[in-house]
Amino acid sequence: MSKKDKQAEQTASEQQEPVTEAQAETQAGQTDAQPQGEQTETPDPLLSELESLKDQVAQQEDKYLRLAAEYDNYRRRTAKEKESIWADAKADAAVAFLPVYDNLERALKQETADEAYKKGVEMTMTQLKTVLEQLGIKEIPALGQPFDPNLHNAVMHVEDENFGENTVCDVFQAGFQLGEKVIRFAMVKVAN
Repeated sequence: MSKKDKQAEQTASEQQEPVTEAQAETQAGQTDAQPQGEQTETPDPLLSELESLKDQVAQQEDKYLRLAAEYDNYRRRTAKEKESIWADAKADAAVAFLPVYDNLERALKQETADEAYKKGVEMTMTQLKTVLEQLGIKEIPALGQPFDPNLHNAVMHVEDENFGENTVCDVFQAGFQLGEKVIRFAMVKVAN
């Protein structure tokens, strides 16, 4: 071999880089990947069905949670309505008995010689007050209190130095409330 041939052979072998195992695997993977690449372009029917089922489960779970929340709201709303109906029924029943209360109060203010009669009226009045309290119905305090238009109905106004400004000086008819709800306003005379 001549010198020229040896040099040409050396340059040719230098130009070719040695192939490592990783490069060999990559090259092999590329050749194998090309036919598989064609297969990945078409979606796997099992995977698409799985995704579809996952979406359906998520939708059903959302529907369930919404239905549970709606039912909870319905339950609370009906409980409030029942409570409101019960309070209204108690108030209506109490309003029917308030004229009896007024008549007993007037009877107690009248003088009588019969002590047994007077004691009977007092006992009846006490019992009626007890029943009203058991129902949660309280008499609105009025005499000597500052006038409150949310609780009192002023039917008279008088100038009197013995009372402060806007003070209730006389009660004509007692007022009642059930909790915070006024059943009947107290009919009062206001001073100054």
